[in-house]
Amino acid sequence: MDPGLAVALMLALAFAATNGIHDASNAIATLVATRAATPLQAIIMASFFNLLGPLLIGGAVAETIAGIVTVPADQAVAVIGAGMAAAVSWNLLTWRRGLPSSSSHALVGGLVGAALADGGISAVQWGGLDGLHPVGVFGALMALAVSPVLGFAVALLLIRGLRRFGRRATRRWTGVASSGQWFTSAALAFSHGANDAQKSVGVIAALLLAAGQTDNLNPPAWVVPACAFALTFGTALGGWRIIRTVGRGIYRIGPADGMASQSASAAVIFGSSLVGAPASTSQVVSSSIVGVGGGRQRWRHVNWATVREIVLAWVITLPAAAVLAMAIYVVITWLA
Repeated sequence: MDPGLAVALMLALAFAATNGIHDASNAIATLVATRAATPLQAIIMASFFNLLGPLLIGGAVAETIAGIVTVPADQAVAVIGAGMAAAVSWNLLTWRRGLPSSSSHALVGGLVGAALADGGISAVQWGGLDGLHPVGVFGALMALAVSPVLGFAVALLLIRGLRRFGRRATRRWTGVASSGQWFTSAALAFSHGANDAQKSVGVIAALLLAAGQTDNLNPPAWVVPACAFALTFGTALGGWRIIRTVGRGIYRIGPADGMASQSASAAVIFGSSLVGAPASTSQVVSSSIVGVGGGRQRWRHVNWATVREIVLAWVITLPAAAVLAMAIYVVITWLA
């Protein structure tokens, strides 16, 4: 195997692992924060369902990611490799700071930046929407923009419904809500695995096609399990800084709040996976927690300083990853 291809494939799997550290942390943050589970229990559960997600759900998201760049085959490995190196670097940097930034934005930004450095605007598939299916960069960005809004709205409605039910319930309701978080958190981990592992699958499929290892974007049988295990490995490492930020830093949540946030996030991310829309678990979960605070009409209890820091990380992730990918691509071509 060509050394450049091998490095690019390793970077794609490394991205899946850092994605697991980042976004899987969001999937268990509320479960741990409300003490419905210990950190170890939450990680084991999330790792299992993260693994199931990509194995059982189709590759619509992979198809979307694989179609972002349109560069000549002889340049594709360098372009995609530079994009992945930038995305991994940005994920590690934001993880170090404990910021739940968007791995999806980092991936799209990295791929676009490297493609622009190679062939200019024509090297990027800008796309849009094909019915409900997003195509190219604009389609991916529209999906990434809409999903946190939906997470906020659904969580707000759910917590209001749970509050009405809770007023008539006995004290056992707290225990039921605490136990229920296991199911909603498992659903969120499953949805996260189905959406996020497929991003690395799409990248690897594009790499293998460009290198002549395959003749279409249907990945070999080993690709999905490899990405699923890389994502699960990242989940098992645990992003404790991010868990603290999401679980306690945005809004102090209780068991019912956790159920509402997890249910809303799981529904949005699972729906996104079915239509091939890349969704950011960090964005959806964070916005759903703010929605919970709004649903309880406790806006002043939301830590807006933390929210502003998270939003700033979201805003700068794509351009920062793009600029970083451009620099890495220039270095790669110079060394070659």
